[in-house]
Amino acid sequence: MLLDDYMTRKPALFLRKLIRHKQFVLLLSIVVGLTAGLAAVILKTSVHYIEAYVREQANVDAENFYYLILPGLGILITVLFTVYLIKDDISHGVSKILKALSKGESKMKPHFMYSGLIGCSITSGMGGSVGMEAPILATGAAMGSNIGLWFGQSHKTRMLLIGAGTAGALAAIFKAPIAGVIFAIEVLALEVTAASIIPLLISAVTGALVSTFMLGKSIEFYFSIQEPFEFRNTLYYVILGIVCGLVSVYFLRTNSWIEQSVQKIKKKFWRIILGGGAVGLLIFLFPPLYGEGYAAMRMILSGNIHDLSNNSFFYNFDADSWMFVGYLGLILILKVAAMSLTTGAGGIGGAFAPSLFMGGITGAAFVKVVNLLGFTTLIQSNFILVGMAGLIAGVISAPLTAIFLIAEITGGYALFIPLIVTSSIAYITTRLWEPYSIYTRGLALSGELVTHDRDKSALTLLRVNEVVESDFKTVHPDQTLRELVDVISKSKRNLFPVVDEYFNYLGVITLDSVRQLMFEQTKYDTVYLRDLMQIAKDSVSLNDNLETAMVKFRKTGWYNLPVLNGEKYVGFVSRANILMTYRNKIREFSAE
Repeated sequence: MLLDDYMTRKPALFLRKLIRHKQFVLLLSIVVGLTAGLAAVILKTSVHYIEAYVREQANVDAENFYYLILPGLGILITVLFTVYLIKDDISHGVSKILKALSKGESKMKPHFMYSGLIGCSITSGMGGSVGMEAPILATGAAMGSNIGLWFGQSHKTRMLLIGAGTAGALAAIFKAPIAGVIFAIEVLALEVTAASIIPLLISAVTGALVSTFMLGKSIEFYFSIQEPFEFRNTLYYVILGIVCGLVSVYFLRTNSWIEQSVQKIKKKFWRIILGGGAVGLLIFLFPPLYGEGYAAMRMILSGNIHDLSNNSFFYNFDADSWMFVGYLGLILILKVAAMSLTTGAGGIGGAFAPSLFMGGITGAAFVKVVNLLGFTTLIQSNFILVGMAGLIAGVISAPLTAIFLIAEITGGYALFIPLIVTSSIAYITTRLWEPYSIYTRGLALSGELVTHDRDKSALTLLRVNEVVESDFKTVHPDQTLRELVDVISKSKRNLFPVVDEYFNYLGVITLDSVRQLMFEQTKYDTVYLRDLMQIAKDSVSLNDNLETAMVKFRKTGWYNLPVLNGEKYVGFVSRANILMTYRNKIREFSAE
């Protein structure tokens, strides 16, 4: 027996004899959590050492000038890696997960288990203004998918393992298992049942434990709440929610426009030079834009917000001046530009960390504006944290994830009420202008987003070739009514496709349309089928999904549509057959 056959079937067959399926899935969720946690540790460690090495090569005076070339060099190396070694598009990791869930039968290519880690390590470590979260999440999801395939699991179980990998990865990044589980449910839109929530929890806890064991208890920007929430500041949290929503709209639209603009540059070389050069220039002028931004977030949360201006032209401005507020505003505006230029030019990374960064800057700038205007004195750290949640809620369309993530990294629920208020308002405000998140926008515009609609998912996962019926008697346009009557007498169907000598589809004759004419025998030899056939309003191909077929059914009002392979007639697909198949698929989705 072939080795790959042994590797994919023997372990599963052996273990299935020992363990019941539900227990086996729980075991797999532990394995997925372990691998996702290791992936998070590897990427975070790689980025740390690459960035440390790069900084060691530059002395203090020359470091800013290194910023001009390092991001572009990192993007160049990343593009060479993806084009010549991986030979596949590995950008937009979370979108890849959503596409695998909706259209890929929960299958992710094996290289996603490592390609995103390598690409992001190079991009982010050398200064690309992106986050590590999306590549780590894609890695965890790919681990779940491929482990499921290795053990011969069904589509539904692989879907659950992808969610487990995603939950484990996010939990490992922030040591926040609850946020990891909620992210998998909220963003991936996994159906929550008693059978699915436990594997997600197990994987998330496992990922967090692995990360804690290998990296220690500290997280990216742990902060202990010093000042409790005051109800008299509720209005300011409401206003902050609106501001975060508007900033989220700016984030989404600017990111989309810049990425599309950069992608219009056909030659990759010039795309790298222009995109990488622009990122380097922005970081040279505004050093906080370097990398994912967690160092800057630690600065502002620790009360050292003025350190953001180190090595910049704004260093001499007082932290409590309007000029410094303007500096924060420029960082806010330019962070999304730096991120979009990095990914558009070919760098690998995500929008999660940039969203947190921009949320923190939004909260800090908001507090400074209110305090400078003399309305009241607000606690800066609280609004910075709540601002982070607001941007996550708006940009990623994940208010629950935002609320519980900030609650977990602050070690409690002291800010739970303002987190709920600001995140909810930011989410609602963003959705007024942008119906999709940064992860779903591209998929939705291309018609590939179906994960968030179970009915649509069921129809999209099924293909026309699975429901096509081909037992119809064909006729030719030059045949007479007499010949048609003879064909009808031998057929059990009421549709008669009309084809030419090359079997190209021309139209259809229905039994109802000729029923009365069949009794007029005087016309048997004078009426030809070309005069009786109905020209098809539309058709479907063998590779179309059933969602496409249903759209065409609604458009034409027909109950049967011809199925073509190019121009060649294959058969018909009926609305009734699709609905029956759909019901069976829904039962499969809903089964425990």
